[in-house]
Amino acid sequence: MARPETNFRHRQTRDRNWGGTLTRWHDVDFHAESLALAEAVRRTPSPDDDHHAHAERLHRAGDVVWGRSRDHQQSATISDLFAEAGLDHEPDLLSAYYEFWEPHTLTDPEVRPMWEELRATGLKVGVLSNTVWPREWHVGFFERDGVYDLVDGDVYTSEVPWTKPSPLAFGAAMEAVGVSDPAACVYVGDRLFDDVWGAHNAGLRAIHVPHSTIPVNQVGHTEGEPDATVTSLSEIPAVVRRLDAS
Repeated sequence: MARPETNFRHRQTRDRNWGGTLTRWHDVDFHAESLALAEAVRRTPSPDDDHHAHAERLHRAGDVVWGRSRDHQQSATISDLFAEAGLDHEPDLLSAYYEFWEPHTLTDPEVRPMWEELRATGLKVGVLSNTVWPREWHVGFFERDGVYDLVDGDVYTSEVPWTKPSPLAFGAAMEAVGVSDPAACVYVGDRLFDDVWGAHNAGLRAIHVPHSTIPVNQVGHTEGEPDATVTSLSEIPAVVRRLDAS
């Protein structure tokens, strides 16, 4: 995102969303996801130990947890999903869930050259993502794809109390890179509620990447109007220069 705050003339910080922005949007079979997640349920010799029933409970729990994120900006973890479903789980058995998602985590090939171009101008790059996954999963994906060395600060909502569009979530991302002035920040994301309206509500500018098919139940109460829209991540450095000059 940015240097510690000084009197630079240009915008100092560039925030980044993850899923649907740094990774390309994928449609996902959420029933299959719940079945994979249910592999981590602590099994018991009981008639109630039904894998498909567990998956259904976890699917409903996911709707509740993400509803809290949408309506109350309340964060959650994978453990919270199981707690909401009323199920005990073994963290060591989350491998099936991880493996289900891993093919959907590939970093867009345009990310590294785009970040390199931004950082070559003296800017810093930050990541802020609404997620229940632990930090080490996200960092591992970035490291696998050879881009984490370009990240100056990253915040995953599983490790803070808030989710986007809360200004506190954006504030946590700014703090991660040592910036206190939201006017020095531009946020890039695929969601008009969480990313665009949220960024504007927190005092940042916002660039929209309209590649994602946002489920109706995740849209939120307001759709923001971005400062710019791009169809390719490679366009972002030029857009940033234009926003800095305006």
